[in-house]
Amino acid sequence: MTNADLPDDPSSDDLAETRTAWAEDRTLLANERTFAGWMRTGMACIGLALGMKAVFKDTEYPLLAKGVAEIFILVAIAIFWSAVVKSRKTQRRMSDHDVESQSYRKMTALAFILTIAAVAAGITLWLL
Repeated sequence: MTNADLPDDPSSDDLAETRTAWAEDRTLLANERTFAGWMRTGMACIGLALGMKAVFKDTEYPLLAKGVAEIFILVAIAIFWSAVVKSRKTQRRMSDHDVESQSYRKMTALAFILTIAAVAAGITLWLL
């Protein structure tokens, strides 16, 4: 029950339902912010891996440096998909009321695109 659906003289049950609906909406929005934060963390891992290119030039062990960079790429991919799974679990438990949350399909598509970008970055690191 949303605020607009409340009767003129709401009962305590009506008010409690409204507060619960708002709490679910806030939780869904927080879930989206958390998902975005994990996506940023994954992209930072990719950035760190690409930053390792500077190490490639100055080291006597370029394969070791590339291997460490690849670990960051793999961590980024794990972060992307972990965020999708956790977000989906939260979305299943909640209902949206006054807000429209991002769909699971959009979040999965974003993780898929970022995974492809991470793999491409990893391949590029080996070709440099």
